Amino acid sequence: MTGTARSDQPTAAALRWAEVLDLLAEVVPAGPAGVIIDGMDAHRGVVADRLATTLRAVGRSCVRLTDDAPPADRDGWRAGEVTVADGPHRRAEPPAGGWTVVVWLRTAPPVARAGADGAGGDRSGGAHVVVDLHDPGWPVIRHVDAALTDRDRWYLAESRAFFAARAATWDTKFGDDQPAYTAAVTEGGLPVGGTVLDVGCGTGRALPALRAAVGPTGTVIGLDVTPQMLAVARNPAVAAAAGLILADARRLPFAAAGLDAIFAAGLIMHLPDTDAGLRELARVTRPGGRLVLFHPSGRATLAARHGRALRSDEPLAEGPLRGSAGRTGWRLLRYDDPPHRFLAIAERG
Repeated sequence: MTGTARSDQPTAAALRWAEVLDLLAEVVPAGPAGVIIDGMDAHRGVVADRLATTLRAVGRSCVRLTDDAPPADRDGWRAGEVTVADGPHRRAEPPAGGWTVVVWLRTAPPVARAGADGAGGDRSGGAHVVVDLHDPGWPVIRHVDAALTDRDRWYLAESRAFFAARAATWDTKFGDDQPAYTAAVTEGGLPVGGTVLDVGCGTGRALPALRAAVGPTGTVIGLDVTPQMLAVARNPAVAAAAGLILADARRLPFAAAGLDAIFAAGLIMHLPDTDAGLRELARVTRPGGRLVLFHPSGRATLAARHGRALRSDEPLAEGPLRGSAGRTGWRLLRYDDPPHRFLAIAERG
């Protein structure tokens, strides 16, 4: 042994791709199935090739359907086989059995085309699986239809992968949002001397404002599911005399009714089940306690940034959010969604 790193060791990017491809292969139902890889990106064919290879490696009989494929492959599926194709032209002309799994590669946001197909023109709204491919070396699964697999199978690992890759540069990219955090905390009306939890605290941008709100006798705790985010949050936490906890927002490590307030910036849109998430937040909050939901961009601004149309059925739209709050033990007191920020304040019933 010379101590020199072996060049044949898989890179972090290779391991990440292997994890994503293994999960994609896992969600393809047994028996004959058609999988289409779509998206506004040249990576469609490469991903389709690699998925076909992965399916064969796990023992699935697989046909890789290309424009050069023989007619027998193009015209139908053989018993027990998986057919993998790519491209919008294939998706627009499905085989007789239809496409069993539609995978959308979400890359650099296109210009939103509201009304083109109900999903900002990118057609991801009709996909069974959405893969974030803004960084081709670091794919992250952002959506899987519940009919294909249990959310717990992919949600936690993929959420961590998404934020881990962004933790080091998060504050550089979004550092000018700090005044908006402070304003949101101030408007939340948090109790002096109370115990407040910042769920999904990220790099800890809200911790100083939360400390100022509850005062020196209060308790401030930041919680996040991504270790890399908490590592960046360490210095702000020390300055704010706040504790940090690594945990899943869906399974909070707190007793019932033990908190006076919860602050959650950008959390709800990342939870796979809004009602279940709000219900867990309600469980740990005392009657009369506060919930402050915040984002430093309004919903319309955020949708435009991501190249999609704003929809009235989204979890943070006023109607759906008011309904979710009522079903899960909250009473929505305030709803504010101008372009420059989103703020909703609720009280525990």
